[in-house]
Amino acid sequence: MSDLPAARATRGADKSAAPAEKRPLLKKLLDFVARGPDSRDQLMERLADAEQKELIEPESRMMLEGVLRMADMTAGDVMVPSRHMDLLDIDAPYEEMLHVIIHTGHSRFPVFEERRDNIIGVLMAKDLLKLQRSPTLSLRTLLRPAFFVPESKGLNELLRDFRTNRNHIAIVVDEFGHNAGLLTLEDVLEEIVGEIEDEFDERDGDDTSIYTLADGSQRVAGDATVDAVNEAFDVFLPTEEFDTIGGLVAHELGRVPRRGESLTIGGLVFAVMLARGGAVRWFKVTRAAEEALGSDGA
Repeated sequence: MSDLPAARATRGADKSAAPAEKRPLLKKLLDFVARGPDSRDQLMERLADAEQKELIEPESRMMLEGVLRMADMTAGDVMVPSRHMDLLDIDAPYEEMLHVIIHTGHSRFPVFEERRDNIIGVLMAKDLLKLQRSPTLSLRTLLRPAFFVPESKGLNELLRDFRTNRNHIAIVVDEFGHNAGLLTLEDVLEEIVGEIEDEFDERDGDDTSIYTLADGSQRVAGDATVDAVNEAFDVFLPTEEFDTIGGLVAHELGRVPRRGESLTIGGLVFAVMLARGGAVRWFKVTRAAEEALGSDGA
């Protein structure tokens, strides 16, 4: 009987010691999982590997790379230059302002007085309707304060300011205090997610549907026009029967291609990266000669 407590004590000691023995192995496992890339280039390579292994979608990779690129960008890199800004003159007739708003389709407009470089505020397009109901109302009372930022302001910091101040538009000024351009919240977000189109955007060119990723590969949207692909790759794909590259590829294959399938047309290899709803969303496009070289090297 006297040996029983000792045995229990021994077993208790063994149990208490067991976790101590397991901790190093668990720590090693956590260190292995948590071990990340040492540089941005390595991180880009990890993203490419994740997409190749189908752990993330091509669109997710583009957004993640957009976030990384945005860290090095400033307001001056993506602003609309001042000469291309759509402005309203505070002294312009109501009909003239209404024409500018309808023609451009913007929801917010910088307003200047006397000269374009003198921005006195921002007008919401919807607020202009108040003048129609109350013609005696002063336009100045409808203006909202303009938000000015330097050209050197980082996009990450600017995005935080947009969220904090609930602003959607910023006037970019140069080192001398002159208006250098204009930047919107949409412009910043498009650096992450790509072109954001609304009902007022005209798609007169599908260059926004063709992207070059960090590894140099090309991503082409399924609804990109054949003309846009011809121009981007300097090829001569047929344009008589089909407007979009997705339609052309489906016709050549005889059906809607599935993810992982590829087809060579006119010297270009179209590999399906993402297909949804009976249509291809994204292709990876390379030149047939490059594919052949890659196969030889393998």
